[in-house]
Amino acid sequence: MNIVMHCIYFPPEVGGLESHVHYLCRGLESRGCRVSVVTSRSQSGLPAHEVMDGIDVWRTWLPARNPLGWAVHGGMSTPRLGLIAREADVVHAQAFQSVLPGVVAKKTGGIPLVSTWHTSHFLKRAASPFWGPIFQRLLAWSDYNLAASAEIAHVAEGLAPDVSVEPLTNGVETDIFRRCEPLLPPATRRRIIVPRRLFEKNGVEFFLKAMPLITEHLDVEAVIVGDGPERRKLEALAANLSLGERVQFLGARGHDEMPGLLSSAELAVFPSLMEATSVAALESMACELPVAASEVGGLPEIVDHDVGALFEAGNPTALAAAVTALLGRDDLRALGAAARSRVVERWSNARLVDRHLEVYESLLVRGREQVRKPSGESEG
Repeated sequence: MNIVMHCIYFPPEVGGLESHVHYLCRGLESRGCRVSVVTSRSQSGLPAHEVMDGIDVWRTWLPARNPLGWAVHGGMSTPRLGLIAREADVVHAQAFQSVLPGVVAKKTGGIPLVSTWHTSHFLKRAASPFWGPIFQRLLAWSDYNLAASAEIAHVAEGLAPDVSVEPLTNGVETDIFRRCEPLLPPATRRRIIVPRRLFEKNGVEFFLKAMPLITEHLDVEAVIVGDGPERRKLEALAANLSLGERVQFLGARGHDEMPGLLSSAELAVFPSLMEATSVAALESMACELPVAASEVGGLPEIVDHDVGALFEAGNPTALAAAVTALLGRDDLRALGAAARSRVVERWSNARLVDRHLEVYESLLVRGREQVRKPSGESEG
């Protein structure tokens, strides 16, 4: 099967969407599919074309990381996407920024379009009188719609009541993300990890505000793995809270370093204010870490009391109470083992690839049946 994907961002960019698409493409390629990705040249120095893990990656100009930039990239990337679609069996749009180019490729190549609805960007804009009708039309134009969480599926179906949207949680490469040799030196304190990019919606400021409350009861330190526009503000907040050496900002780290970093901690914390489904939370669970997470978005779909704890978003007191209670449990390691088992059973990348192949094949079968149907024959 020949599959072409459109995704606004792709590795070496770091993030849940980028990881999901990379995992999926790599899994499809390992099953014998030919996979191409059309994405943005989001960092200086990236080539216009490269082969990454057997995947053909084509990059076009991205002028800015905002709706105008996404629209320009969509237009600039459509000719390349359409050219590849002429030889493809399926075009797959990953996130709403990619659906309109996908529609053009669908028409150009005469092939079905699958659209996956991801990210808090969609959730934030869905209620807008400007974006809502656009999303409704894009949902209707897609031949099959997937969503990264049940919440996103519910919102999408609310916009387009005649369209069915299947929730399908993102997957993790569980053979890579597993407990391993710690990358960080042994800690003299109990260590928490916060694998979050430093954007406002990820709520890291509320974790920092919770740290003094946690340290009233426990001798802990935290490592924050990720970068972003909030870094200086958050470093200043940590200093104002006199957290000192108890909090380290490690910046963005490579995908290959994450299992070792996660294995260096006892607990992962996700203080998000808005979330689709957190690939980073699934990766943490796959590395046998219990997870404390905000009760928002898709996080309650993957985290409960059997593998961690949930707390009210934006509430440092509730966050501190959840973390303190978890670190006080005698069965913390058992929670981590249960977390990994849950990811392996429900959200491994292999299962994700299986379901995508079923969706693609069902669309191809439907297309072949329509071609075989005599002209003028109607269903029913």
